[in-house]
Amino acid sequence: MHDSSQKVGVFIPVYNAGVDLPRLLDSLHLASLDADVIIVDSSSSDGSAEVARRYTPYVTVIDKNEFDHGGTRQKMVEDNSAYDICVFMTQDAYLASPEAIARIVEAFDDPSVGAVCGRQLPHLDANPLAQHARYFNYPDAFQKKSWEDRERYGIKTAFMSNSFSAYRRKALLEAGGFPSKLILSEDMYIAARMLQKGWSIVYSNTAICHHSHNYSIVEEFKRYFDIGVFHHDQAWIGEALGGAGGEGLRYVKSELSFLIKQKHWLWLPRSLGTCAAKLAGYKLGKSYQRLPMSLVRKLSMHTRYWGNQEK
Repeated sequence: MHDSSQKVGVFIPVYNAGVDLPRLLDSLHLASLDADVIIVDSSSSDGSAEVARRYTPYVTVIDKNEFDHGGTRQKMVEDNSAYDICVFMTQDAYLASPEAIARIVEAFDDPSVGAVCGRQLPHLDANPLAQHARYFNYPDAFQKKSWEDRERYGIKTAFMSNSFSAYRRKALLEAGGFPSKLILSEDMYIAARMLQKGWSIVYSNTAICHHSHNYSIVEEFKRYFDIGVFHHDQAWIGEALGGAGGEGLRYVKSELSFLIKQKHWLWLPRSLGTCAAKLAGYKLGKSYQRLPMSLVRKLSMHTRYWGNQEK
């Protein structure tokens, strides 16, 4: 049972959220656990801020060029210091049940827990590859991981997703908070820092949201290019926790097996093409400093990130 003396805030960065935001806010409105919803809108042009204000009084608008994956989230935490538990969601996710917030928060009844990653199920319109990605990465099994588990799980020890996650404020600040100027994966970064500080990380299979992406092969290439950039720039994470080991090969085998079992024969070539694109993107991203900046911008999904980068 959640300690009711702990105040819970749900933090959502928003940009041109369209139909996604009402779906998310409707699901939060029905949540069984009382939590304030805090939204920062990056000057959307589609009226997202006005939609948000219909659900919550805590809406701030910033210039879209100010948005930073880690920095904006950290500012939200610092500007709202009353909250002991900070739940983060992205605009394209929504709760799978009214109990989801209560489930993610109850993990903090264990005083050693610094952060909790919720389970993600695919959206109803998810294609077979998007479905498999959720089932592979978000299994129906509770996990609690600490620094001592890094030899067993490798880099997966710090697995975290801010599409649905929660942090103990004290642990978040003790670990230095979300950093600015990361291309992505501020969630994995802070989870790794928390582990170093002696906190545990929980994966809750009962705190469930819907979230997935029907990425094209080109989009997967660009996303993995950016993941490669992150792992190059934050090499300490791989050095501290170990690599992904045979995780890539395990994923490919699992996806092919899933497609065959589900009789999605026509998706087999697409699967192999996507896996090849991910690998190529990741390797290029890890070597991005050897490439001209004009090419880096074309290969990256987060093109705005490079606006402030000097070559």
